[in-house]
Amino acid sequence: MKKPSLPVMIVTGIILALSALVIALLVFISNQPKPMRGVEPLVVIAAMEPDSAQWGLNFPNQYSTLLKTETNNTRTAFGGSEPVDKLAVDPMLKTLFAGYGFSKAYDEDRGHMNALTDVRNTPRVNETTPATCYSCKSSDNPKLWDEMGMAAYDKMSFADMTSKITEPIGCANCHDAATMRLVVTNPALDEALKAQGKDWRTFTRQEMRTVVCANCHVEYYFAGEGKYLTFPWEKGTTAEAMMAYYDEIQFKDWEHPQSKTAMIKMQHPDYELFTADSTHYKAGVACADCHMPYTRDGAAKFSSHDVKSPLLMASQSCGTCHTDVDYVVERVAAIQKQVNDTMLATERAIVDAIGAIETASKAAGVNTALLDEARQMHREAQMRWDLIAAENSMGFHNPEEALRILATATDLARQAQLKAVQAGLGSSQASQP
Repeated sequence: MKKPSLPVMIVTGIILALSALVIALLVFISNQPKPMRGVEPLVVIAAMEPDSAQWGLNFPNQYSTLLKTETNNTRTAFGGSEPVDKLAVDPMLKTLFAGYGFSKAYDEDRGHMNALTDVRNTPRVNETTPATCYSCKSSDNPKLWDEMGMAAYDKMSFADMTSKITEPIGCANCHDAATMRLVVTNPALDEALKAQGKDWRTFTRQEMRTVVCANCHVEYYFAGEGKYLTFPWEKGTTAEAMMAYYDEIQFKDWEHPQSKTAMIKMQHPDYELFTADSTHYKAGVACADCHMPYTRDGAAKFSSHDVKSPLLMASQSCGTCHTDVDYVVERVAAIQKQVNDTMLATERAIVDAIGAIETASKAAGVNTALLDEARQMHREAQMRWDLIAAENSMGFHNPEEALRILATATDLARQAQLKAVQAGLGSSQASQP
């Protein structure tokens, strides 16, 4: 066999030497510290800094759009941020919430920058209101919770806490100041997730773009004399699971003065309804994808913090996935109308049940056992109706689940009405077939 010529040997040697040099260079590079992403911040933000204007020095686009939530009060067909008086729009609410603060004032929620102003101005706040009612209203909270502990925070009165609260909802409610990572800041959410065996620190960024909304947009109650903020998720987040939880601990927000039923007031369970296997949730869509869509300022791409209804920016919110935006808007309108019509029918059924229970309670020889059954059905029906009524999407976050819950609520209300009529007939007549 012929030996390689000298030129070939030289070329081969050069190739081997270059290969070794490239390999050594790659190994060297791979062992270097990873460079920081992005640009050097203009200012260092203190941990849990409540003043969003300070964050805005580093993130002017996000901050300038957050400020827009103070004035983004455009009304949609079934929501938006205009402070509409719901009691005037739907007088049945006064009967449903009789004896409770929501029969005095129940306005449509405004944008994030109005949260502090609105909670302080509502007639529902009085001398007995606990500081817990500030829990979802201010970017001061993460730092106060860290310094005081949530138990001590919640034990204070609303009035005494007021001097410590100066900032509305802002950056510190959702972000870590050092890394800008999305984080759970509400201790009640952390505890509720742990009760389900979940650790939010293991969640993906896309998952966190929904989970951070659960810092506030959830059902909750105030537990014990300390009014400790608690999410009723120990048994799950479905309507049935939360109802079972409340029944087990015999919790009530108030007693209805007409029916004498131990009532539950649902708050704003957007997270629970959306994550109950809704179409968008199963497709991997996050809350921020629709309510905080990506936008551009020149070459800069960022998530808008002008949080509002996707219907007010359908091209950006819906157009990312759907090519026919006009059809999507029409479809949303049809779904919301169906849910609203069904919700109103449920309200009428509950109002009828309240009247029947009140009438039966005044009857001579009333069957108290049947009347108690009617009251339990009233409790369960109104809790389910309120889950949908208090939720902010008029059912669109999960139309199938919303309609299922309302159907169950209507059935329970009509059963309560019938049971009350039977109870009013007295023990002997009610037992007849």
